Amino acid sequence: MGCDMRKGQPTPGNVAGGLSSIEEKSLGAIVKSGTKPIQGVLRYQDMVHNEKGLWIKDTPGREPEIVTGMALAGAQCMAFSTGRGALQGFPTMPVVKVCGNPNTYQRLGGDMDINAGLIITGEKSIEQVGEELFDKLVRVLSGETSKGESIRYSKTMDIYTLGPII
Repeated sequence: MGCDMRKGQPTPGNVAGGLSSIEEKSLGAIVKSGTKPIQGVLRYQDMVHNEKGLWIKDTPGREPEIVTGMALAGAQCMAFSTGRGALQGFPTMPVVKVCGNPNTYQRLGGDMDINAGLIITGEKSIEQVGEELFDKLVRVLSGETSKGESIRYSKTMDIYTLGPII
C-alpha cells in the first residue's frame, strides 16, 4: 500500500523495553493467554455466544482498537497488562491495569490497579498475583471503581480501520 510499516510494530517504546520484533511481541501475547486450548478465532466485530473457554479476537495491535473490539464483543471489563505504563481507559467498561514492571508501578502506581512486578522482586508468587487480580475483577464487576475510573480516565476509544495501522 506504499506505507513504511517498519517503525509501527513493535513500537519505539516496545523496542526501548527490549523487544526486537513483532514476532517476539506476539510470543509474549501468546504466553499471556495461558495454557487452555483455543476454542476459536473471532473477527473484530464478532461476539461470543454462549461459548465457554479461550477465544482469540483478530484485532490490530494498538490498545485503543483492541479495547474497542472487546467492548463490541460484549466484554464487561478488561484486564490490561503493561510493563512500560500504557494508560488505558474506556468509556463503556472498566479497565483493570496490571503492571508487570516494578519500576513503572512505582512511578505510575496511581494509575495502575495491580502490581504484578512483585513477582519479579520475589515478594509474591504468580498464583498470589493471579488471585489478587481475580479478586479485583470481581470487585470492579460488582461496582468498585478501577484506578482509571477513579481518576476519570476513560477516553481511549478507536474503531478498527482497514489498511495499515501504525
